[in-house]
Amino acid sequence: MSINSLSSLSFTPPLFSSNSINTSISSDLACQHSTSSTVMHTIYTVSSVLLLLPLYIVILYMGFQRWWHQRSTPAGMTMSHSDFFTYNMMIVEIFGVFDRVLNNVYKYNGNNTLFVLGQYFSSITLPVQVMFHLLTCMERYLAVVHPITYRHLRESHGIKIRNISTVCVWVVGFGWIGVEHLYWPNFPAIPFFSNMGICILLISFCCLSTLHTLIRPGPGEVGGNKGWVDKSKQRAFHMIVAITGVLVLRFAGILILFLIQNVFLVDTKELCVLVESAVWLSVPCRLVLPLLFLHRAEKLSCCRKKTELQKTLGE
Repeated sequence: MSINSLSSLSFTPPLFSSNSINTSISSDLACQHSTSSTVMHTIYTVSSVLLLLPLYIVILYMGFQRWWHQRSTPAGMTMSHSDFFTYNMMIVEIFGVFDRVLNNVYKYNGNNTLFVLGQYFSSITLPVQVMFHLLTCMERYLAVVHPITYRHLRESHGIKIRNISTVCVWVVGFGWIGVEHLYWPNFPAIPFFSNMGICILLISFCCLSTLHTLIRPGPGEVGGNKGWVDKSKQRAFHMIVAITGVLVLRFAGILILFLIQNVFLVDTKELCVLVESAVWLSVPCRLVLPLLFLHRAEKLSCCRKKTELQKTLGE
């Protein structure tokens, strides 16, 4: 039995043909038509369309406004790398919303073509999400641990490296469709968990290295408090910690779900409920970069109040 695509353990059918569409949607996808699965999935889809999709569109609109404004600014006023990765992530998340909508429509009308399209969107979404989180953490890691190198990269070849890295991430994302196609009808467990595990290990390294840099004594100092005076470095560390936390949470949820399905004997109905419940573990992962972006832009009410308070105390 395969896991529902929304749990990120999706199976991608062979590439489009009338025969593949008709034969790939089999009894293995029992959860697709269970009542509990349909109800819970509908709630999740509606929440994504009404709450998450507008948030993604707003952030992309803010990015477009910044880009348009920077066209008339002096040279050197460029978009930060973190924001650039966030804008790309919003496009990925919109793909994810399309996946959920298509899958939900399939549950009600049984259109196999919609199901296949949803599976392709699902195949692209997860690996690209994880790698953009990794690139964001690496960028923050360089800014804190290797500030001189980071400054040189911002001034010279940084944008070129950033753009090449972004293209590579998208290539890997679309290439993941082929990986799942090769493993069909089995789930590509080894490539999937290897990719996600390596990314989480690298992100954890960035987190620990950044923490070590912040708490170690500076030149001529006895204590280890100097790093925390630099608020920008402190924010970078908090950003990496937040991303690490949500990715570990999602990875643990997917791993437990995979073990329950393949190692333990669980009733089909109970499995369907677990699958749809585990989907909600992806919400923090989908929200962390948008909320961090809004925090940096001081668009959250709590951030505005804190800024006003600091200005008042400064006066």
